[in-house]
Amino acid sequence: MNSRERFLTAVQCGSLERPPVWIMRQAGRYLPEYRKLKESYSFTEMVKSPELATEVTMQPLRRYDLDAAILFSDILVIPEALGQPYHFRDGGGIGMDFILETKEQIEALDEKNTGDKLLYMGKALESIRATMGMDKALLGFGGSPWTLAAYMTEGGSLKNCSRLKHLFYEDRSLFETLMEKVTTALIDLFKMQIAHGADALQLFDSAGAFCSACDYHEMSVKWMQKVIDAMPADYPIIIYAKGMAHHSTSLIAAGAKVLSVDWTVDLPQFHSALPEGIAVQGNFDPSILDGTAERTRIEATRLLDSMRGKNGHIFNLGHGILPSAKPENMAALIETITQYR
Repeated sequence: MNSRERFLTAVQCGSLERPPVWIMRQAGRYLPEYRKLKESYSFTEMVKSPELATEVTMQPLRRYDLDAAILFSDILVIPEALGQPYHFRDGGGIGMDFILETKEQIEALDEKNTGDKLLYMGKALESIRATMGMDKALLGFGGSPWTLAAYMTEGGSLKNCSRLKHLFYEDRSLFETLMEKVTTALIDLFKMQIAHGADALQLFDSAGAFCSACDYHEMSVKWMQKVIDAMPADYPIIIYAKGMAHHSTSLIAAGAKVLSVDWTVDLPQFHSALPEGIAVQGNFDPSILDGTAERTRIEATRLLDSMRGKNGHIFNLGHGILPSAKPENMAALIETITQYR
């Protein structure tokens, strides 16, 4: 069984000797080869170049025995395709070129032909597949409509999503207009990623925890469901809703085949409460990779032992890998997983 087969078997909750592994945001600033490349190119230049996106995606796969690659890109390509570009601020953090504040700005967003506008992502997927072959799984991704709309209305890094929540409570019609446009664009993007070879897709509902519990479905879940309903039947969709594991029933009803959870969740207990056929992904604390290789091995083994004998587990971090992670600890983590039986 190769890595791709192992990953897809885990998604289908089949029996495996050890869980497959890939790492959210696995390419990035913790790798010296990435930092060197960043001296010559901006983040957006790398995202928009299929050749550079391929190179960055492949960097961790050359170092570590990962079972899947995730396309190097960003969730904010959707706002840019709609007509609201993004950039990275000099002092750090994401910034939108302007804040979405008025009805006229929302109505001016152009959700048509998003797949064509972002075709560089499809070309990157094809290039990655050609480079790594069929032995490993290839993942595409996108932000949830709620999370994308939050960035668009906040103008950058998220604090409390007050602008979007105000829109939801005070002008539901305009909220729905914005969400329909974002959802339509995301569906087009996901269909394009599937057409260009993605084996699975991950929806990042990173801003889900800003929603009130009683409104989470109307604010976010129903829009993710619209996206999933538009995909081919039984196509594997992973939902990562940070801080919202207690809404697992709603997320499964939306169509998630895999629920990815953060490190605050008791993973074996969470897994045991899921209905048959739903896999879990997670949930190693990424901050552990800042410490020692010995501690990394101990904590990874503890998580693996806790999930021993449980089908449908994809080993991953509980959030994206941090720039402060040590490459030698990442090596220890992957070695611990791949040698585990």
